[in-house]
Amino acid sequence: MANRNEDCKAGTHADPSEGDKRSTAVPGFLALTRLQQGLAALKADHLERRRQLLNGAQGAHVTVNGQRVIAFCSNDYLGLAADPALVAAAHAALDQCGVGAGAAHLITGHHRFHHDFEAAFAHFVGKPAALLFSTGYLANLGVLSALVDRRGEVFADKLNHASLVDAAQLSGASFTRYRHNDLAQLEGQLAASTAQDKAIVTDLVFSMDGDIAPVDALLDLAERYDAWLYLDDAHGFGVLNDGRGGLTERARASDRVIYLATLGKAAGVSGAAVAAHASVIDWLIQKARPYIYTTASPPLLAACLLESLRQIETGAARRERLQSHIMQLREGLAGLKLGSLMPSDTPIQPLVIGANADAVRLSQALLQRGLLVPAIRTPTVPANTARLRITLSAAHSADDVAKLVEALHGIA
Repeated sequence: MANRNEDCKAGTHADPSEGDKRSTAVPGFLALTRLQQGLAALKADHLERRRQLLNGAQGAHVTVNGQRVIAFCSNDYLGLAADPALVAAAHAALDQCGVGAGAAHLITGHHRFHHDFEAAFAHFVGKPAALLFSTGYLANLGVLSALVDRRGEVFADKLNHASLVDAAQLSGASFTRYRHNDLAQLEGQLAASTAQDKAIVTDLVFSMDGDIAPVDALLDLAERYDAWLYLDDAHGFGVLNDGRGGLTERARASDRVIYLATLGKAAGVSGAAVAAHASVIDWLIQKARPYIYTTASPPLLAACLLESLRQIETGAARRERLQSHIMQLREGLAGLKLGSLMPSDTPIQPLVIGANADAVRLSQALLQRGLLVPAIRTPTVPANTARLRITLSAAHSADDVAKLVEALHGIA
């Protein structure tokens, strides 16, 4: 198979079950012709993306496009996506609230389950209040557009997720990017800024490299230059420390820190929660357009998230198993000649290959051995840094990890 599904940073994906239904352009319809030429160019450059067709529940072992494989590409880091306790919570909630929310939160869509989850999440991460969004993408759009406008300036790490980039650009604020984790450059930019409102915006765990932002050092700069610090902890919540993610104690106590956790990764469900000072949350309810002008997420998902929080809070054994898998993989791939394993203590373990075509071929070779590992290419990562983005889960076994290590050495 020539194409792999990628962490959702860029592009739409075609459905393999639909086949190639592209028609010949209508004569004279130049816009359609240009689209078809663009698609052909993507395919020639090994950049065309196709969706994988999953049949059955998410897990470490899945059936994709009719093939049973061990998946090393999911963000289900704790194995909660199909956990029996969450499934039972969904069944129980279904009888109480039905399927759809039926309205936006500010009309009649704000269910008790939503409300209870927001309170539980805020308490768990140690912030005064929280707000539940339907997706992490909507949360980032909502927060930045509500906090900064054309009089403000957003300072963003160059490796931030696409949703943070889009949110900064759509906010109307000046948009300044600093080199990855380069605090000296960031300080120079902050010092030169004349913006009324400033916001430092960063992933907490970077989704393609697996490294962690220096939270307290960023908070030092936010305090020195009177800026917000917005932390997108999509890949750290549930996994890092005691499950409460990458927030430090200083950041937890700071009124200027706004914390986001996505809930479709380690939490195993869907959506995102933003936790902050109560006044920030009240302001978002009034001004965050992606929150105000969309139907609330199904209440039964919030009921599942309440159970997910309980599983995360008591999930030390899952996190220990996950850390054991990370160590096993890194030790097993030491000295591998196929590529360079980037430094990472998180479940995201990127193996940098280089050329797009080489990364795709390696992904194909693994798939032939029953191992699903995506090839990540431009524009998701910089040119000539195409990689296998290996992600580990507590749902994997030590034998699963050993099979991947053996296969990579065998291909090498």
